[in-house]
Amino acid sequence: MFRRFLAATGFAVAMSCVAVAQEASIGPAIGSQAPDAEVALASGEVVELSGLSGEAGTAIAFVRSLDWCPYCKQQAMDLEAAKAPLEEAGWTLVGLSYDAPDILSGFAEEKALTYTLVSDEGSDAIRAFGLLNEEMREGSRYWGIPHPAIVFVRTDGTVAAVLREDGYKERPPVEVILETARDLSGASAE
Repeated sequence: MFRRFLAATGFAVAMSCVAVAQEASIGPAIGSQAPDAEVALASGEVVELSGLSGEAGTAIAFVRSLDWCPYCKQQAMDLEAAKAPLEEAGWTLVGLSYDAPDILSGFAEEKALTYTLVSDEGSDAIRAFGLLNEEMREGSRYWGIPHPAIVFVRTDGTVAAVLREDGYKERPPVEVILETARDLSGASAE
């Protein structure tokens, strides 16, 4: 079941989402200041996450791995269809994982992805956003992965919405992501 958390009440709830009170222990709180962190682009260049923002903000897709996770790989390919509509609504799409930049660049090239992928090898941004999956054993291959989520951060740095799954196999459909962006863009215009 998808969970969609929005900064304001009164938004229409997408068919595949359920609006529920946010669990404080996983992910950033709506309306809170999003942490800023340094991440590496697929090229290896280090940038501030906030520097990737579009006119309305950034839609950050936290994915477990584009190296070994089949659900993340499928989500990353599906998100390509969201890039242009998100940009039209003023949102920059960013995919973030703990994978090394060379893994991200190889995947993006192989799958012809045109949106920005960033590496958080030390999982600093993942931790700062409260999404670190602590069920993974430290020292294992999986240590450092996030709980999959899409976090919408406005240009002022506030968390506007969070799309998060109950598990790791299901991901929000592109339509839900785009509806969220439209809802948020409408709310900012009011």
